[in-house]
Amino acid sequence: QVQLVESGGGLVQAGGSLRLSCAASGTIVSIKNMGWFRQAPGKQRELVAKISSGGVTIYADTVKGRFTISRDNAKNTVDLQMNSLKPEDTAVYYCWTYRRNNYWGQGTQVTVSS
Repeated sequence: QVQLVESGGGLVQAGGSLRLSCAASGTIVSIKNMGWFRQAPGKQRELVAKISSGGVTIYADTVKGRFTISRDNAKNTVDLQMNSLKPEDTAVYYCWTYRRNNYWGQGTQVTVSS
């Protein structure tokens, strides 16, 4: 079992910044990929960014150049720095990892006002 605990999120004006953090605990040996997904009301959950244990990153086209994902393998944490936020970034953001199964955090609300 893997537990993911998120922090950060909140309300910000368009153009502002927020930072999300996620800490993994439990059976975390051999976790390769960690990342962030988001789900807006009425929409499917979608990948925002993910990072491998070796630091290889993948971003959704909608956030490239604005969001940066980073990871501390020693601390088992993954962060998402979100800059130049837009109202369409408003969603519940979920930390994610995979180890035989998908694991999700509880979700944190990000609201960007116009």
